[in-house]
Amino acid sequence: MPKLALSDEILMQIDKPARYIGNELNSVVKDKNHVDIRVAMVFPDVYEIGMSHLGIQILYDLFNRREDTWCERVYSPWPDLHKIMKEKNIPLFGLESQEPIKDLDFLGITLQYEMCYTNILQILDLGQIPLYAKDRTEDHPIVMGGGPCAYNPEPIADFFDFFYIGEGETQYDAILDLYKEMRAKNATRAEILHEIAKVPGMYVPSLYEVTYKEDGTIASFEPTASDIPRVIEKQVVTDLSTAIYPEKPVVPFIKSTQDRVVLEIQRGCIRGCRFCQAGMIYRPNREKDIHRLKELAYKMLMSTGHEEISLSSLSSSDYTDLQELVTFLIDEFQGKGVNISLPSLRIDAFSLDVMSKVQDIKKSSLTFAPEGGSQRIRNVINKGLTKEIILSGAGQAFEGGWNKVKLYFMLGLPTEKEEDMKAIPELANDIAALYYETVPKDKRNGKCQITISTSFFVPKPFTPFQWCTMQQPEEYLRRARIVNETCKEQLNHKSIRYNWHEADVTVLEGVLARGDRRIAQVIAKVYEDGGFYDAWSEYFDYERWLKAFEECGVDPNFYTMRERSLEEILPWDFINAGVTKEFLIREWKNALAESVTPNCRMRCSGCGSRVYGGGVCYEN
Repeated sequence: MPKLALSDEILMQIDKPARYIGNELNSVVKDKNHVDIRVAMVFPDVYEIGMSHLGIQILYDLFNRREDTWCERVYSPWPDLHKIMKEKNIPLFGLESQEPIKDLDFLGITLQYEMCYTNILQILDLGQIPLYAKDRTEDHPIVMGGGPCAYNPEPIADFFDFFYIGEGETQYDAILDLYKEMRAKNATRAEILHEIAKVPGMYVPSLYEVTYKEDGTIASFEPTASDIPRVIEKQVVTDLSTAIYPEKPVVPFIKSTQDRVVLEIQRGCIRGCRFCQAGMIYRPNREKDIHRLKELAYKMLMSTGHEEISLSSLSSSDYTDLQELVTFLIDEFQGKGVNISLPSLRIDAFSLDVMSKVQDIKKSSLTFAPEGGSQRIRNVINKGLTKEIILSGAGQAFEGGWNKVKLYFMLGLPTEKEEDMKAIPELANDIAALYYETVPKDKRNGKCQITISTSFFVPKPFTPFQWCTMQQPEEYLRRARIVNETCKEQLNHKSIRYNWHEADVTVLEGVLARGDRRIAQVIAKVYEDGGFYDAWSEYFDYERWLKAFEECGVDPNFYTMRERSLEEILPWDFINAGVTKEFLIREWKNALAESVTPNCRMRCSGCGSRVYGGGVCYEN
């Protein structure tokens, strides 16, 4: 085991020291003298959350299968250790080697949510790597970013050497081979980045120039060299069944957010909800072969000792062989005390048979996401659920023995009216009433508990709602109050609980989601003023952000409070994410007309993803 980067004295002072010592089961330690390339995969949040992230586990496995490469993991130090590292000038280190990340070849940072952007700067700062890409020398690692937020990389473009647009399984080998070859020729950092820019899916911000009009909108976005692409093409794995997948995932020392084996059953979604970025950027929907899934489930449970297996997907109910897979998992592992977790189930496709089998092992609350309370707003967002379907699904759940239901909704959706807000608790009341009508008194397991949670809607790039306006924090809170007051008026109000999201975080997320390069200076200013861990409410300080916007001369309302014209050049328009702008405009108009678009299995809507040559587009 390598010598620890932190002394016993420091480890004794900090919360959960096991976050920083490495050497977990299935972690990979190599001889650094026998590898040519060293990489750190970074999750810019605390260890427990980062260890639950499937994408890093896949890339960690992908890189470490190469004999010439050693990939380590890095997570954001908690504020207690951050303070000590700054005071004692301890450089941030990889968990596997316990050596400074500034000495590695690549730093790969996954971008899962906008509120982690200040933590990216924390990683670079503690790693003793210049925050801005333009300030890095030949001695610094190449900093790369990927993940869903890379589909609008512009707000953080100044901090990255390049971004990988799309799914990591396709091009990383080509990049590592290219790097190794060029380094053997003593190529400079700039030369290497120029060649990386030619690899499909790679975006090197320093090689593109953006100009602005007087009104602040983008005038042009052009490459500065003639031999690199004007449009960056998303990279897609067409055959998930043969793609690399970790059979021996790393097992954390301490309980992580998702302390279980994660089995990815499919990628993408057939549904086309108009607010959902993941449902658009991960198109087309691709299923993993059931025989491969059975093999992976067995290998992963055996190699980790986990007592739970979770099926990962944007909409698990839509996986063709779900019933066969769940039956197999229960038959194979039930006697061994393994729990089966089925997130992302749709209430309209819910199988009573599957429910009853899963409940034999563990009974907990059921989670459904109608997203909108009224039929009108569900049509606007293309949720494709009727009240009858929702009540039918809830009724089946109650008959199956459940009495706790969690319902997720959004407030602030385009075209939202007061009656749509009030419809949320009214729907919850109808579900509670159904419980008391459906389940005889002698069979009730306590009273029915309906928990409503509302988040505030944030428009995201590459969705039909990417053009629409947001609201001020006070307006979001006014809408939450309407829902809260209506909850109290319901006949079954004692069975209903209501939680809502913070409004100021929502507005900031909206700025970061649809921002341009001018936002980078604001993020840097916030970090300079002591801001990081903004995804955590106890560390988030909205006033600090407002102060930074003011000092940088950037108006956040420009990014949130105006509806964009369909002709405007958007900061992410240089990326081809598979869904065409024509399709998104068509869906935006369908939303305004309250018109529902059928799912991909019912009818092809011509979104553009057929060009990838696989998945649901070619099922028939």
